[in-house]
Amino acid sequence: MSGRVHGSYVRQLRDAAVGGVQLVIALGVRRFCCGNGACPAVTFAEQVAGLTSPHGRFTPLLRGLLTQIGLALAGRAGVRLAAAAGVAVGRDTLLRLVKALPDPAAGPVPVLGVDDFAFRKGRHYGTVLIDMATHRPIEIFDGRDGADLATWLRRHREVAVICRDRSSGYGEGARTGAPQAIQVADRFHLWQNLGQAVEKTVNTRRAHLGEPAPAPAGQTPPAVAQSPAEKKIVTRMRDHYDAVQHLHGQGLSKAAIGRKLGLHPATVRKFATAASIDDLIAKTEQRTHLVDPYTAHLHQRWREGERNATQLFREIQQLGYRSGELAVQRYLHQFRHGRGHAARPAGKPPTVRQVTSWIMTHPDDLDRRDAAKLRGIRRRDPGLNRLTRHVRAFAAMMTGRHGDRLDAWITAAEHDTLPPLAAFASNLRRDLDAVRAGLTLPYSSGPVEGNINRLKMLKRQMFGRASLQLLRKRVLLTH
Repeated sequence: MSGRVHGSYVRQLRDAAVGGVQLVIALGVRRFCCGNGACPAVTFAEQVAGLTSPHGRFTPLLRGLLTQIGLALAGRAGVRLAAAAGVAVGRDTLLRLVKALPDPAAGPVPVLGVDDFAFRKGRHYGTVLIDMATHRPIEIFDGRDGADLATWLRRHREVAVICRDRSSGYGEGARTGAPQAIQVADRFHLWQNLGQAVEKTVNTRRAHLGEPAPAPAGQTPPAVAQSPAEKKIVTRMRDHYDAVQHLHGQGLSKAAIGRKLGLHPATVRKFATAASIDDLIAKTEQRTHLVDPYTAHLHQRWREGERNATQLFREIQQLGYRSGELAVQRYLHQFRHGRGHAARPAGKPPTVRQVTSWIMTHPDDLDRRDAAKLRGIRRRDPGLNRLTRHVRAFAAMMTGRHGDRLDAWITAAEHDTLPPLAAFASNLRRDLDAVRAGLTLPYSSGPVEGNINRLKMLKRQMFGRASLQLLRKRVLLTH
């Protein structure tokens, strides 16, 4: 204790602006010296409760204001907003205030949500963990390795339910770190994966999407209305895919495979990394129908006697066609091969995405005209008719949470002659328990997806200039 004042000085404290004018408080404070020679602190400065803090140049009011601006807008944008409020501050100061904030206190987390996000899509990813009870993020870390998730779960033994997507890494990490927890596959991702399988299936059967063109009097329908045999390019792709996969499985490098098969390295890479040959065939089939929006003009000009493919190519170029002449030649080849005239067009067929949308939409929510078109497609193509029944059965199982029907649905889809749908069904078996729980329990990853959307907004706001430390603070502390 000291019985006298040893000195004084004037501190300058910046406070919140008043009427748009920056305010600086000149505060006279006393200084005391310690008479104990063993004391590590020689001088003691007087602190005013609610106004000063050791070594602080901002009042608590201004510090709190700048911290909230930094949390909401980070550096450069925060500087602009602070200037509009009458406070001049640097972006480094704002970021330093945000990084100095303590992490929010996290209580027990019985239900956990986990998902990944991209720092740089296709290259660098991170993981966010969500408390499903409060819908708030509780942790962010670099990478999406299951080992990091397992490490976090070992420190939180109270986790009983884990909501996740169908990533195998998170599944393995959850099994390792929290074997007692129930894993729940998200219904949104299940429906999204099913939609991708439906689109691939529709794309392989797009020849049946349009109304059949009526044949002219006295003539049989042209070959274009019939189901074509598998094209040579598709057969060749299957052979190359099997050969590349076989050699790649033996441990050969992509360069060695290319030299052995006489294929370009990019082609080898495409076949080696493809999930299945059906994906590649679907993309190839989609490219062969680039002239669909211009078939009415081609049919009309063919009936008028024009047989020059180059001339027809130039005509549809003026109508907006942007692809090459080879697609036009291939389309006209079916008429030359059949030695008949082009049938009168029955209108532009619906696109693959339109038909996929009709199949994936609840029948009660479909427009009457779209519902009628879908019924016509189902009558013309038994395969698409079966596909629609499978999709509606899965939708009823998902919305009604009838996970007990999953095994029967998978068996029915696998035994059908629709390869993309069968592949989707077989893939469900790899994560069967989590999928069944997702179709039975009330938990979902909806709050996780909402937080991912907010996280992406914060990440893009910083334009990649800030570190994970700042992003983590903003995500965890921003409500």
